[in-house]
Amino acid sequence: MLKKNILSIAVVAAAMSLAACNDKEAVTEPVEPEATTDVVAEPEVAPEAVAEADAAAMPEVAATQTIGEMAAGNENLTILTAALQAAGLDGMMMEAGEYTVFAPTDDAFAALLTKLNITKEELLADQATLKSVLPYHVVPMVVKAADIPYGTAIETANGQTITISDANVITDASGNTANIVGTDMMATNGVVHVIDTVLLPK
Repeated sequence: MLKKNILSIAVVAAAMSLAACNDKEAVTEPVEPEATTDVVAEPEVAPEAVAEADAAAMPEVAATQTIGEMAAGNENLTILTAALQAAGLDGMMMEAGEYTVFAPTDDAFAALLTKLNITKEELLADQATLKSVLPYHVVPMVVKAADIPYGTAIETANGQTITISDANVITDASGNTANIVGTDMMATNGVVHVIDTVLLPK
């Protein structure tokens, strides 16, 4: 009987030891972290800020043509080019210097021809008029679009002045107006802004 009791105690002790062992293993098993589905929101960036950053990152392309060469290669400035040549002013636009040219388009010259009731050939033959009108579209300094002094009198190469509003409208003392329709065509000797009307000085 004593022998049976000792055997039973041994069996129970072994069972308890095994259970304790199993409990320890269960505690020491690594716990897998739960997968998270939280999404961290990206900070919103305004499209304008992206565009400004892109523009700032792009280097300015160096000009390779003079104002005269640029005008000669532009299909919308053929009459201006012919007028500069007829007046003998094309050489100045080819030389080194610092100029801002407000360049009237061919359509602008066509409207002028209608207004004056003359032909293109008659205009190109009138050197006195060309030598008065063309320098009126030239400012002897480089003025990019961002640097235009709005509302301030700007002296042109013929000695008369023009003003430009913040709506990019040129006005002179005679009441002539012209819209700036293209800006910052950079040349080696200045900059060209395209306008839709030929300005006539006093």
